[in-house]
Amino acid sequence: MNSKLLLAYLRCDINTIQTLIPRTLEDHRGYDREEIFSKKVKAGKRTYFFDIKSTRGNDYYLTITESKRRMDGDNFSYEKHKIFLYKEDFFKFVNALNEAVDHVKNDLLPDFDFEQFENEESENELNNDLRWE
Repeated sequence: MNSKLLLAYLRCDINTIQTLIPRTLEDHRGYDREEIFSKKVKAGKRTYFFDIKSTRGNDYYLTITESKRRMDGDNFSYEKHKIFLYKEDFFKFVNALNEAVDHVKNDLLPDFDFEQFENEESENELNNDLRWE
């Protein structure tokens, strides 16, 4: 998976993240407080997980995990990289991500057809695994 495809998949806006937290607060009061919501994005040999989790103090945060399958002879393992994103940083994070994606799309690769990935994303939404716990 190349970085262009990753940037296309990660393109999001602050409204998406902001709407996830209030809904989970209402729907999951009193349930298991560890993992609240998970969205999986398959991207070639990598899978990205966007998980909303709660703390013991009823606060919420987002983890973004990149999981890559690695072959080691006849066996395989998963290499994982994780980012913890707290609610006070959502706005700054999404703005910086959008600015970086816009820079790649508009300044570095203005002739590249990113719409092909948007169409692929809408097709994948039909088969998406949303998991509420």
